[in-house]
Amino acid sequence: MSTPSVSVFYPCYNDWGTMGSMVLLTVQTCRRLGVDHDIAVIDDGSGGQTQDLLDEIGACFPEIRVVRHERNHGYGGALRSGFAAASKEWVFYTDGDAQYDVRELALLLKHAGPEVDVVQGYKIARNDPMHRRIIGRIYHWLVKIAFGLKLRDVDCDFRLMRRAIFDRIDLVSDSGVICAEMMTKIQRAGFRVVEVPVHHYQRAHGKSQFFNFRRIARVAWQLSGLWIREVLLYRMHGGRDGDSSERRVDSGEIDRQ
Repeated sequence: MSTPSVSVFYPCYNDWGTMGSMVLLTVQTCRRLGVDHDIAVIDDGSGGQTQDLLDEIGACFPEIRVVRHERNHGYGGALRSGFAAASKEWVFYTDGDAQYDVRELALLLKHAGPEVDVVQGYKIARNDPMHRRIIGRIYHWLVKIAFGLKLRDVDCDFRLMRRAIFDRIDLVSDSGVICAEMMTKIQRAGFRVVEVPVHHYQRAHGKSQFFNFRRIARVAWQLSGLWIREVLLYRMHGGRDGDSSERRVDSGEIDRQ
């Protein structure tokens, strides 16, 4: 099987403490794997320290470009810009906080064959403070049940996807609930998904922009709106999950090799 071409991108908001090492490791990984690649950093309205770092990174590596938002568009807005900037056959993204090891992209690429559309990571163990683990599990089961997602880990942002998927689905969320929207639409469209175990590490710099107690009410409101739009109204207009015309979604575990 030939090595696929990959557009890599990172949503970035004041991740100056981790972004430099992540981009360098990405360049090294893609070159070591012999992957035809490009890399984008989506600067979602970061402050001057992060902007200066990204300018230096862009000057050092020709395959890297920085896509800048003049103001903060939210996590969903950053992801949508990243997907729009992708040009290769496959798109890989993970967060800019270095809680995942980009070298494990190699594990995802092993399964990027003709019968697969999405290679989705799932966390072997979540390395976060207790309150974030609790909130994360509640969020996981709430989203999994409410949206009928057949995924082992609904909020693992370590994903490799065919770029052509985004010719078929349209994402509109600006917040972190974009992942629930995206995976709901991917599953509904019948794209084939496999899941691969990946490591998750303790955050070394900065704070989460999503699992924050002050934002729980906002996230609940956004999820409610997404559920009304993507589940309730979808069914009211005659849509059904699991239609026979949809392509199979395989959410079974793939063992690490």
